Amino acid sequence: MNTIMAMSGREYVSKVLSNLERDNPLEKEFHQAAKEILESLVCILDKHPEYMKLGILERIVEPERVFMFRVPWVDDNGIVRVNRGYRVQFNSAIGPYKGGLRFHPSVNLSIIKFLGFEQIFKNSLTGLPIGGGKGGANFDPKGKSDWEIMRFCQAFMAELYKYIGVDMDVPAGDIGVGGREIGYMYGQYKKLTRQYEPGVLTGKGLTFGGSLARKEATGYGLVYFVKEMLKSNKMSFDGQKVIVSGSGNVAIYAMEKATELGGKVIACSDSNGYVYDKNGINLQTVKRIKEVERKRISEYVKEHPEAEYHENMKDIWNIPCDIALPCATQNEIDINSAKALIKNGVKAVGEGANMPSTLEAIDAFLENKVLFAPAKASNAGGVGVSALEMSQNSMRMAWTFEEVDEKLKGIMKNIYEKSIISAEDCGCPGNLVVGANIAGFVKVADAMIGQGVV
Repeated sequence: MNTIMAMSGREYVSKVLSNLERDNPLEKEFHQAAKEILESLVCILDKHPEYMKLGILERIVEPERVFMFRVPWVDDNGIVRVNRGYRVQFNSAIGPYKGGLRFHPSVNLSIIKFLGFEQIFKNSLTGLPIGGGKGGANFDPKGKSDWEIMRFCQAFMAELYKYIGVDMDVPAGDIGVGGREIGYMYGQYKKLTRQYEPGVLTGKGLTFGGSLARKEATGYGLVYFVKEMLKSNKMSFDGQKVIVSGSGNVAIYAMEKATELGGKVIACSDSNGYVYDKNGINLQTVKRIKEVERKRISEYVKEHPEAEYHENMKDIWNIPCDIALPCATQNEIDINSAKALIKNGVKAVGEGANMPSTLEAIDAFLENKVLFAPAKASNAGGVGVSALEMSQNSMRMAWTFEEVDEKLKGIMKNIYEKSIISAEDCGCPGNLVVGANIAGFVKVADAMIGQGVV
């Protein structure tokens, strides 16, 4: 203990990160997320050595518990398939675990831990009483029939239901998990528990406890946050060329709100490639292709021959733009993509996906005075409205779209203001990475101290 108290904040962070990498080998995504957050906390650790004395960092990087389980299911040909499921309950200091479920072949323990770790601070920033968790499976919904997806979701929930509850752990959707999947899982949960508890999952259909504006929340929230960031720098979306990677819920509704605010979205993508439309992306076409027909974004050019389709979605960042909104997946903007954006005059980057920029890319944006909105702050709108869905379920009420949207605007504005103030207090004015990490951390750390060493 005396050795720790003699350390500076930087030495303490270095020690914790070194031990984390030793104890969690090969978990590169988790290491990256921990490094980005912990290195931002040096200032607050020097000001408040009690965080070091009480081992807050050692405790906060260790999940409270991790579940890993087998998910056997039967495909349409009668063949038994087996996937691996996960749920990481990371931190419950300020509320029940809250975080999405991701179904994607890339899912592994490292990815779920990085997502769950980020979720602690993101959820804290919302100001709502929710802790951090995450889960998922290495199941690929693409190319599967509705019946196969239903059977998988039921098999997944047959194990997961043991570990979740309205006051314990409340999952939601993420990549590969939308309203359809949440519905199938909730039906199975209800059957197994014999309880009607709609608050146990969020992102549900409106007919059984879902919230208006939940589908739009992450994309809208991202744009509301970036709007505040631009406004503070005497800028706006009006007349700006915008690139949005991805074409799922986050991307679609970020495009919708950016367009409403006067921006011109000129490109979007999926995992296969991207489309560039100099006249502006036709959002109704994208919505139909991705939400109704569930087809690839390449279909866009069949209806809009003036647009271009290109393979390799990462090349989307070579297109000159004023505002970049990465809404696809982690590490989609590497240092080369960041340099291309900077060279082409990008003014602002707002992260809609979880950790879409590498550490080197973030450093490049900050060094070149690009306005940068980090994911844990700028994409917190989704979990914010999920928490509002939980509130509506608890009260047996349903708010209007306008009521939820107004609350979302307030949440995003408050996150921006808290992040700006925290950055200023630590001598890093305008650095939202530092500000968001500190603002999210302090609330959780103080709650952990107040509850003793547990």
